[in-house]
Amino acid sequence: MDGAAGVRERFAVLVPVLDEKSRRLLVAAESKAWGPGGISAVSKTTGVSRQVIRQGLRELEQSATHPTGRIRRPGGGRKKARQKDPTLVRDLEKLVEPTTRGDPESCLRWTCKSVRKLAGELAAMGHAVSYPVVAELLHEMGYSLQANRKTKEGDSHPDRNAQFEHINAKVQQYIGVHQPVISVDTKKKELVGDFKNSGQDWRPRGKPASVRVHDFVIPELGRAAPYGVYDLAQNTGWVSVGVDHDTASFAVETIRRWCHAIGKEIYPQAKRLLITADGGGSNGSRLRLWKLELQTLADETGLAIAVSHFPPGTSKWNKIEHRLFSFISKNWRGRPLTSLKVIVSLIAGTTTRKGLKVHAEIDDRPYPPGIKVHDDEMAQINIRRDEFHGEWNYQILPRQ
Repeated sequence: MDGAAGVRERFAVLVPVLDEKSRRLLVAAESKAWGPGGISAVSKTTGVSRQVIRQGLRELEQSATHPTGRIRRPGGGRKKARQKDPTLVRDLEKLVEPTTRGDPESCLRWTCKSVRKLAGELAAMGHAVSYPVVAELLHEMGYSLQANRKTKEGDSHPDRNAQFEHINAKVQQYIGVHQPVISVDTKKKELVGDFKNSGQDWRPRGKPASVRVHDFVIPELGRAAPYGVYDLAQNTGWVSVGVDHDTASFAVETIRRWCHAIGKEIYPQAKRLLITADGGGSNGSRLRLWKLELQTLADETGLAIAVSHFPPGTSKWNKIEHRLFSFISKNWRGRPLTSLKVIVSLIAGTTTRKGLKVHAEIDDRPYPPGIKVHDDEMAQINIRRDEFHGEWNYQILPRQ
């Protein structure tokens, strides 16, 4: 038996027959055998404080294998802070309780994560306590430092799940008859240059990559706007790294490049194309230019282009997000994106155990924003809307 369960069982069996020093040595040996993080893990498993475990480790290093001198009698030693100060835990819990933190009258609304400031506030309330003791008390009370977690999605559309099922049925239908299905979206724009990039990368010890202190755009380098196309059936991606505005023209141009370079080769008999996309951005469901550009693409390729948009607030369900973009972010984490060439190389070098392959290239064409599509141009678009939420689901047919 190993792990926390093994430590817990051994400690429970031996603690009744061990004196105080032997218990210290036992938990110290367990933490040493555990490896990195052993002190915290053993402390949590056995209830022995971290300070006691560290003392035991020092004694082990000094080869103190046998008790010498006086062994403290049972119940001896310094009393715990909560025993000496009965109101300490209650006052500490008031300071960190979420409802109290949100009280405008609370002086610790924005500083409650610091054990030093908690200790200072407790001292002002008449408690003699150090910040390490505050940290130990918080752990004993079941508190830990935690980051925010994105779980609240807000109000969802009543037909959200029905739209998911509609998209899934269409995807299965197209893949079943060997027609292409792609998921499209724009990845977050990135500053080009020697800027800090989140994450960590393996480098020689003590030699981190030097980056700029401030994240101000370098005019001659600008920003990179990666727009991606992910083939659901083939597990392949195509990413155009744009240097201008992220517009519907840029989005459809990326799809066009995928069609001519890869789509025609993989799907030579294709008559239809299904696109799944978010409801906003450069491929938004309400964007007139998006539909006009798709009409041009349909006329060029002869494909009937079907589009299904995800409901508002559900972009994370788009396949490209967690099958392509997430792996690109992992591949370049901790690496400054110093040039467009570096960005393209890191994107193209992204792979997974399931065989993901990605092609990336630079698109340096200008895509001016603010292009207006007039009513007469919209009237010429050969669009056929589905009966179910035609604003989200529609086909754009060739006009020939």
